[in-house]
Amino acid sequence: MVRDRRVQGSKSALTADSAQGSGRRRYGSYDTHRSTADVKLRWVSYNGSVATAPSTRELAHPAREDIRLEGVLHALADPMRLSVVRDLAAADEELSCSQLVLPVTKSTTTHHFRVLRESGVIQQVYRGTAKMNGLRREDLDALFPELLDSVLAAASGQADRLGGS
Repeated sequence: MVRDRRVQGSKSALTADSAQGSGRRRYGSYDTHRSTADVKLRWVSYNGSVATAPSTRELAHPAREDIRLEGVLHALADPMRLSVVRDLAAADEELSCSQLVLPVTKSTTTHHFRVLRESGVIQQVYRGTAKMNGLRREDLDALFPELLDSVLAAASGQADRLGGS
């Protein structure tokens, strides 16, 4: 049986029984339909592109052609997010979220990673229980040549000038 589920603001789901072709729609309890094996989750990112994640352990990322300059610039405009990008660029490898320490709450850190991921600046994947973060340098360099290098050089110069890290 195939079900089309859309989770509403409350904890109920609108279901349609498409296997029988009845066209009937009924409201059911979300708790009775918790399995997500056949559900594709969709997100609309900051820049308006839609990304699909096949399961709850896979995170949505925009495709290269969906990355927009204003989304990237917005993501890099915040000092905390720029700090994460600088750390990832310096590491030249994936880093877990716990390796990137920010002086903010855990929920705010999660928000910053989500903005970076949805704008196309970073790639996040689960490796076991750790969420690994990598810079999407190839995609950014292909779309916006020298943008990332210029921003990172300017950020490094500003940190040196202001005596920061």
